Amino acid sequence: MQMPSKRARIIGGAAVLAAIGVTAVGAVAVAAPDANAQKPGAAPAAQAEAQNVVATDHLTVHAAAKAAQAALDAAEKADQHVSVSVVDRNGNTVVTLRGDGAGPQSYKAAEEKAFTSVSWNAPTSALVKRLEQAPTLKDIPGTLFLAGGAPVQAKGAPIAGIGVAGAPSGDLDEQFAQAGVAALGK
Repeated sequence: MQMPSKRARIIGGAAVLAAIGVTAVGAVAVAAPDANAQKPGAAPAAQAEAQNVVATDHLTVHAAAKAAQAALDAAEKADQHVSVSVVDRNGNTVVTLRGDGAGPQSYKAAEEKAFTSVSWNAPTSALVKRLEQAPTLKDIPGTLFLAGGAPVQAKGAPIAGIGVAGAPSGDLDEQFAQAGVAALGK
């Protein structure tokens, strides 16, 4: 079976996005729809292919940057030097901002807190408590079970995570991460 060209996937994806009228949260289709899959009496292979297509929600780059900047601004207002990271639903880093004076460890820690919060769809402060029952959770690569990560949700499902690291306490880090989440609702 031949895959649609990159241009066809881009055009198809752009048409889907335009039809949805995306604002802060964008829908991303994994594959371009097959025109035959929508027709009654379409070939069984086309119908099976349509059943194997998944769509997921992701923050746009603009929304991720807005959330990261809001978290960094909240930290700067509190005179804290932090790094902020926003990852997508799959844990891929969308944007990371290293604030002036932030420690060298804060960059990676912010990414890992963001990844951890989106992976479990929970603030990392709540996940720290789960370690008491399941201490091997901390052994999962890329995770960091320290307060400072907050999930971003759409329709109750995680679509991104915001992680903040560098303040003297995880409570402050998480407060700044929540400021980033709150900025998306404005």
